[in-house]
Amino acid sequence: MKKVLVTGANGWVGKNVLQPLFEKGYEVHATSTRVVDSSSDPYKWHHVNLLHFQDIKEVMQQVKPTHLLHLAWEATPGQYWMSKDNYRWVQSSIELISHFVDHGGQRVVVAGTCAEYDWNYGYLTEETTPCSYKTPYATAKNALRLLVHSFSELVGLSYGWGRLFFLYGPNEHPKRLVPSVISSILQKKEILCTHGEQYRDFLHIKDVANAFIALLESDIQGTVNIASGQPVQVKELILKIAQKMGYNQPIQFGAIPYPENESLFMAANAERLKHIVGFRPEYTLDSGLEESIQWWNNDEKKPF
Repeated sequence: MKKVLVTGANGWVGKNVLQPLFEKGYEVHATSTRVVDSSSDPYKWHHVNLLHFQDIKEVMQQVKPTHLLHLAWEATPGQYWMSKDNYRWVQSSIELISHFVDHGGQRVVVAGTCAEYDWNYGYLTEETTPCSYKTPYATAKNALRLLVHSFSELVGLSYGWGRLFFLYGPNEHPKRLVPSVISSILQKKEILCTHGEQYRDFLHIKDVANAFIALLESDIQGTVNIASGQPVQVKELILKIAQKMGYNQPIQFGAIPYPENESLFMAANAERLKHIVGFRPEYTLDSGLEESIQWWNNDEKKPF
């Protein structure tokens, strides 16, 4: 039987891959730094601190997975870009993958980030766009990718690297763009935002999860953008939400300063994901936003 270990399984992406993996016939093992009540789950949870090498060694000895989906990383909003923990995650990730191979692991997929790219190039392609080393986050992810590539060639490991772009959908952090606009409307507050002229590439969280699973099940070596390939202007996205919610008040575009030196246009080349991995998203931007609005409109889900 195929046996997969998912790190960061209590995170936003992690929570969305577990059930689809189980339904595809995997024996699913999930790691979390928090104790999880798994009595009703069809998968096995492991209480693991992946920054402790002994924990890594023990979970790999116990599980001996055939597949590894490594999603765990420092992700504290407002902190992860500059956190020193990024460098610790490079160390622990190499330790994790090394033990994975020692115990018979066959295929690993690691979550990368669009922050690895130099956004000034606008249209971002896996094999040709230059990389960025401006922040600890970008530097650490790029360093790990190069190390995993070299290590995989040395030991004959099958590996994929999924570069995440912009996500949205149910369970999103309330301070992120889509839920902040939705909650402002629900609370009858002003919508405060940047000028909104920037273009970004958004993909629904469930499509992101399914894209990672498709990459894990493929034999594609190397980097694949996990994105829609269809950039949208942030102003258009905000206006879509307002229209769908019947909001007809002025939107305060420009109320929040736009970051200096940040590119106005950034889009993923998703051809490798579509034509080599063979993945197609289920959600359009409209259907995805409608689901997000419905989710946040549920009284039990409101963070306010």
